[in-house]
Amino acid sequence: MPDDRPHDRPDDRPHDRPHDRPHDRPYDLVLFGATGFTGALTAEYLARAAGPDCRWALAGRNRAKLEEIAARIGLPELPLLHADATDPASLAGAARSARVVATTVGPYIARGEPLAAACAEAGTHYADITGEPEFVDLVFARHHARARRTGAKLVHACGFDSVPHDLGVHFTVRQLPEGVPLRVDGYVRGGGRPSGGTVHSAVTVLARARQSARAARERRALEERPAGRRVRGLPGTPHRVGGWALPLPTLDPMIVARSARALERYGPDFTYRHHVAVRTLPGALGLAAGAGALAVLAQIPPARAALLERFRPGDGPTPEQRAAGWFKVTFDGRGGGERVVTEVAGGDPGYGETAKMLGEAALCLAFDDLPETAGQTTTAAAMGEALTARLERAGITFRVLSRR
Repeated sequence: MPDDRPHDRPDDRPHDRPHDRPHDRPYDLVLFGATGFTGALTAEYLARAAGPDCRWALAGRNRAKLEEIAARIGLPELPLLHADATDPASLAGAARSARVVATTVGPYIARGEPLAAACAEAGTHYADITGEPEFVDLVFARHHARARRTGAKLVHACGFDSVPHDLGVHFTVRQLPEGVPLRVDGYVRGGGRPSGGTVHSAVTVLARARQSARAARERRALEERPAGRRVRGLPGTPHRVGGWALPLPTLDPMIVARSARALERYGPDFTYRHHVAVRTLPGALGLAAGAGALAVLAQIPPARAALLERFRPGDGPTPEQRAAGWFKVTFDGRGGGERVVTEVAGGDPGYGETAKMLGEAALCLAFDDLPETAGQTTTAAAMGEALTARLERAGITFRVLSRR
């Protein structure tokens, strides 16, 4: 990701930033998509965490369902806005009304761009929970330049994709020497059940591999790279590490690499490798086989339709299943002759903690003193230590396990 600090391109410096205009819009924060599974959990989280001074609203196309959510979270008088992913004018109105818009409405490649465009145009900070590389690249190609001019921060992947990984690497890098080549390996473990919306987004990503590759090429043609520095984000390679580590080709290494390009603290030569950790060889083989089968099924329209029919958007794990969910991401960082092992850990990764991460990211964008970034950026580059501190207060742990 280009270095968003204002000194590098004077003609694109952000101006008239929403953070500097606290009273000219009716809302600090608007949540779009609260009637969906993760959106409802985010609304519940904000009802507990936003505080009495936060002016916030719910937005969606079905007012009756929004009223049900507002009543469920104990805020029946909460303002409700009409916004429809297929109606750009309604999205523009929501964007103009707020300093920050957070959205859980996916799959984002099908439904997300008009809202990102509206926020870029209005100078409104934007946060989502996408895990879709194609969407992120298209938003960069089409709306990054406009967002830089208006001062909007467009921050994708503010859920389990990719907050623990992006902020975990950021935390790890800060434990290592400055100005030297750095390498960080991430190992993800966890337990939880997917929602219908998550399955739909994952299958969409797998089915659109060619379109995603085309969007990535379009981004590379436009994207500036840091002069005199090298950054790589990779899915990793299979190896033994207290069990088995397998490559994890998700959005996460892409996001980490973009943070590293934006922040000189990651050093002159930075590499991140991303893995899923599995305890046993049969488990590793089963996971690889399952992922391969899903990728194949996603390419066959009848099979894809049958798969998606089994997982309806809005469906998700029960409260008891979410209570049993957990995640741990271990980072092995090396550089300058030093080694540090860190860990980011929390509860149910896909829903309870994703709602927490998105809610805190939105509050951070609305209220915290942040770097003067603008355009498409990342959680580490835009919020960094401020968001890490918020998540720690909310119960997600960042800790150093060992130093050598």
